[in-house]
Amino acid sequence: MELNTEKQNLINALQIYVPYNEQEERDRDIMLQLLKTQENILERENQTAHFSASSWLLNKEHTKVLMIYHNIYHSWSWTGGHADGEANLLEVAKREAMEETGIKNIITVSDEIYSVEILTVDGHVKRGSYVPSHIHLNVTYLMEADEQEVLRVKPDENSGVKWFFLDEALKACTESWMIEHIYTKLNEKLTV
Repeated sequence: MELNTEKQNLINALQIYVPYNEQEERDRDIMLQLLKTQENILERENQTAHFSASSWLLNKEHTKVLMIYHNIYHSWSWTGGHADGEANLLEVAKREAMEETGIKNIITVSDEIYSVEILTVDGHVKRGSYVPSHIHLNVTYLMEADEQEVLRVKPDENSGVKWFFLDEALKACTESWMIEHIYTKLNEKLTV
């Protein structure tokens, strides 16, 4: 399988990424294997698994995180979305954060990957069509924004946008697996 430059850049970024824990190490290995062997792994047309990108979007002091109330998950969650064929997942994460929050000025803290995780997505209805259960191969980036910027919801995806202190974000989320394995990890990594 011939790889384009952007896809090869993503492979390189994942290869040099130093996993934070066993979850990240094992998930990264699977992500790399699928990137190298699956033609359409960046497309949501791959209904088994596909790449997505998220941001842990903090205020400038890194004391708060901007979360959205996700309509499908019925929970406060990070921003993010599908790669939809784009291998530059940093740009995907930034674009999704802007679209979902209304924030116009987002600063990337680092171009390097902040976290990796394989996430299960239960079957659901989106825009009137059933989407079967599948897996998101997610890459997360650390970003910043000004708390004073005007926020707005994206009604087809969320029904709330709000800044939370880091520990409050964990309490606001109703997805126990995300709290225990992802959001807690993202907060811990800020102090490493």
